Amino acid sequence: MKNTNKYQNKHILVLGLAVSGFSAAKLLHTLGAVVTVNDFKDLSGDDRAEELEQLGIKIVSGGHPDSLLNEPLDLIVKNPGIPYTNPLIQKAEEQAIPIVTDVEVAYDITESPIIAITGTNGKTTTTKMIEAILKTKTDSGNVFSVGNIGTPVSDIAKNSSSEDTLLMETSSFQLMGTVRFKPAIAVFTNIHSAHLDYHGSRKEYVEAKLNITRNQTEEDYLIYNHDQMELTELILSTSKAQLIPFSRKDRLASGVYLKENSIFFNQEKIMDVDDIALPGNHNLENALAAIAVAKLRDVKNEDIQEVLKTFHGVPHRLHFVGEVNGRKFYNDSKATNSLATINALEGFTNKVLLIAGGLDRGDNFEDLLPVFRKHVKALFTFGETNQKLSEIGNQAGVSLVSKNNTVSECVETAFNASQEKDVVLLSPACASWDAYADYQERGQDFINSIEELKKSSKKGE
Repeated sequence: MKNTNKYQNKHILVLGLAVSGFSAAKLLHTLGAVVTVNDFKDLSGDDRAEELEQLGIKIVSGGHPDSLLNEPLDLIVKNPGIPYTNPLIQKAEEQAIPIVTDVEVAYDITESPIIAITGTNGKTTTTKMIEAILKTKTDSGNVFSVGNIGTPVSDIAKNSSSEDTLLMETSSFQLMGTVRFKPAIAVFTNIHSAHLDYHGSRKEYVEAKLNITRNQTEEDYLIYNHDQMELTELILSTSKAQLIPFSRKDRLASGVYLKENSIFFNQEKIMDVDDIALPGNHNLENALAAIAVAKLRDVKNEDIQEVLKTFHGVPHRLHFVGEVNGRKFYNDSKATNSLATINALEGFTNKVLLIAGGLDRGDNFEDLLPVFRKHVKALFTFGETNQKLSEIGNQAGVSLVSKNNTVSECVETAFNASQEKDVVLLSPACASWDAYADYQERGQDFINSIEELKKSSKKGE
């Protein structure tokens, strides 16, 4: 670790326990800070809270009392999911108490170079592609996927060395709480409107995302989607890094681009487009970004090819679950906005049976009309947006629109309505929090329902 004295004897409030808060609290305690953990939920009997208390860390739970700000505080490390509209956060800002996320703390102390990935869609798939490619380099250190992808960065940053690489998926929630954060390589997959219920405006959302490159210098690299004019203009006006564009539409003078159905990097052919295993133009863009990172890290072309020929995605992101009586099932539970669902649908050549629904954030879903007309054979809706999505399906002229109560009910109804060789796709276009803890739990419900179908079909044989 570096900067090991920076947090020594500092009074720090970790706001929100969860997984990242637990890891950040332990790290800060190791660094000699005086740590208090506060969570709105009652943590009585919580194993992680008890472990922290045994270390001498103070736990305050069952609310966010203003009295926490009466004690001297040098810093608040906030769980990314807690919005800045939280009354305690607002009062802390009025008192000019610095507020960061664990990404900032990890950056301060890690010796490892950081490759950070952000964007509205494609972050996780791109991160896992990069991880798989970089791990082919056996002559270098370890590659750790951390951050928004699931593993708290605080768990890894304290022990990783300068030979290792931190491959960090970063959300707008995490990036909004950074001050000095500066990755050696940053990847910006795309920018669209999202999380406006958290950020309050698209401008604030975009500004948070741009923190990934705001502190970069000419010694660093920023890989970005050249096909988005808005993103290109934002990058050119913000970043001082060396710019590496990628494009599936334009033949570029430098960067990653397509020519005659092949992928090139700076005039060098890397591989054929048709050899990429994952379907869809959005996954092609993810692959172009991953190739850019690979070439900056001197990975051999044959190793890049081998990975992308065999990379079939990650769970809950357009992931093939299995086949039942000739019907193929795909899990895209991570599709928490309309654009992600549009991308998923456009990845299939034939019309699909779509399962969609979830938390109502006030979207009207009219942007789904064209893709529903072209790509949806039947629609099965659920959750708070049940009625809204059903109406869009009817407007689009989808031949069968069915309102259901749960994902599992959707699976059963879709299976009964399907024919051999049909594709059944869960791509909700909505967040999961109306009925599930997260998109993983929702996706697992889908997977479990398919397992039940398999058992039922075997009994009927």
